[in-house]
Parts: sequence; C-alpha cells; structure tokens
Amino acid sequence: MKIGLFFGTFNPIHVGHLIIANHMAEFTDLEEVWFVVTPHNPFKVKNSLLADHHRFRLVSETTDDYDKLKPSNIEFGLPQPSYTINTLVHLAEKHPEHDFNLIMGLDNLHTFPKWKNSEVILRDYEIYVYPRVSEKKDLPELLNHDKVHLIDAPIVEISSTFIRKAVRDQKDIRALMPFKAWKYMDEMNFYK
Repeated sequence: MKIGLFFGTFNPIHVGHLIIANHMAEFTDLEEVWFVVTPHNPFKVKNSLLADHHRFRLVSETTDDYDKLKPSNIEFGLPQPSYTINTLVHLAEKHPEHDFNLIMGLDNLHTFPKWKNSEVILRDYEIYVYPRVSEKKDLPELLNHDKVHLIDAPIVEISSTFIRKAVRDQKDIRALMPFKAWKYMDEMNFYK
C-alpha cells in the first residue's frame, strides 16, 4: 500500500491539516495518509506542547470517521528528538509491505536540505508537497527533482499557534477544528 506520512506536532490538529491529508488521500496515488504525531520536533520548544497522548487523542478523534486517514504514534517509542529519517527507517522495517512517502508544505521544502540525512530521504522516498500562500521566497530547486511532486491542493492558512492564542483569548474557534477534536480540547480545558 502506498502511504503518505504527514508529520507534525498537531498542537492542536485543525481543519487545515484535515483538508490537506484528505486531499492527498483522495486526489493523488496515495492510498492512505498517516498523521505521525511528533513528540518533539527538533525545531520547536518542547514545553509549548500538550502531552503526547493528548495530541494523539486529538488526531485519533479527528481521523476516526475517515477510512483513508490514520493516526500514528510510531515516534513515541523512538529516541528524541525525532528525526524523519529515523522514523522512515523504523517504519520500513516494521511494515515492509508498505511504500512510505512524505507529505510536507512548500515552506518546509526550503529547509529540507538541512534535515538529517536529507539526501538519503530524497533518494529512497517520494515527497508530496502542498502549496502555502504565505510563501514569499523563490520556489526551491528541489521542485525539479523527480521524486518531489507539487500537488495542486487547497491552500488553507490556519495555524495551531493562532488556535492556541484564540482559545486563550476566549474566542469561539469551533469552525477551525474537527468537531470531535474541538470537543475533547474544550472538555479538557486545553490552552485556556
């Protein structure tokens, strides 16, 4: 099975994440998209994250009604900080029956050469890139690589940072999150 891996802290997951993942599962040759909940992104401050199990629960609540979207906590048992190459190698060993591929925003493609073992990732895996409206830089050269695919996906500019701030400011953000995830977040008083 051809699987797209959508990595993120999902702190919290929102409709933008869901729209991109569903688009990749429905309008590309990817058969499933796994939301890989990252316990610690090397580029983010760990203390700003909800506990791993809470973020995984938010993703699980979100994907529950979608056959082609799956939550994954695979990185929870791997050494931290989490590096994509380590997760890819682990998944390939654990699930040799699957063909794993990366999903990332165009903004991440600019910094991709700085990732640990980026040349190995590019050699062994395909990358599905979705556009970002906030992208102001020139298009990265990597878009010309035969393993990099720019997908004409909807552009959704919602950020988890915006949602966290809006919740602290007591704004109604129900329209920005999948309902089950919003309900769990609200019941648990996250980000307030």
